[in-house]
Amino acid sequence: MADETEAEAEIALSPPAEEEKKVVEGAPAWMATFADLVTLLMCFFVLLFAMSTTQQETYKELVQSLRSALGSQAVPESGTREGLTMHAVPSEEPSENQQIDELGGMIEKEMEEIVSEIRELVLFNKLGGEVSVTKTEDGVVITMSDLLLFAQGGTQLSGKGLDILEKVASVLSKLAYQVKIKGHTDSEPISSNIFPSNWELSSARASTVVRLLVKNGVSPQYISAEGYAHYHPVATNDTARGRARNRRVEIVYERDSIARQFADMERPATRN
Repeated sequence: MADETEAEAEIALSPPAEEEKKVVEGAPAWMATFADLVTLLMCFFVLLFAMSTTQQETYKELVQSLRSALGSQAVPESGTREGLTMHAVPSEEPSENQQIDELGGMIEKEMEEIVSEIRELVLFNKLGGEVSVTKTEDGVVITMSDLLLFAQGGTQLSGKGLDILEKVASVLSKLAYQVKIKGHTDSEPISSNIFPSNWELSSARASTVVRLLVKNGVSPQYISAEGYAHYHPVATNDTARGRARNRRVEIVYERDSIARQFADMERPATRN
């Protein structure tokens, strides 16, 4: 009787064969958490890879900029870290395209500085309607109205024009580039013993400005006077306002002349 009771108790405590088989074949409970962790890690590394790929172009631009400033040997290649030996990279002469790009950047910067200084002078002297400066594809053009500089039909500088040109000369005298002074008139004909036509008038006005600039420090070897009469208008000659805009003197720094000057400055360094 006792043996039967113990046998029944043993049978009751033992799990059914099917349940035991299910527990043995199933994955442990911790496996689900582990799988989630692995999935999250994979997503994390994929995200890091995506971020590094996005910044690759920015990194290349930074390295190129540093190489231009410090030299190719001073900047490590991508992937270099502390503790790794860097092999010396032989210095290479910049390619022709790189030289052209660097020269273009220097020219653009110089032109922007000229524009900035003239605009500051215009703002300080409240000359917004009479003096303007623009940067074009051809260079920097400083335009001055004849109403500011001359009496009507004449070439003698007014008091205000003289004062403004002296201030402009203080800026231009610091520049060692070829500069052209261009005189322009409107289409109204002029005929006198001194000025038989607008050609003579425009040339004389340009020459007057040249003499004043040279007197105030602009090197005469860099400056020239040109007369264009009424053949390069910037507005219509059919209205008084348009004719007033056409009567002007332009101080022009051509991009090509600045480029030649920079090229001459770089040539001795290339020979060494």
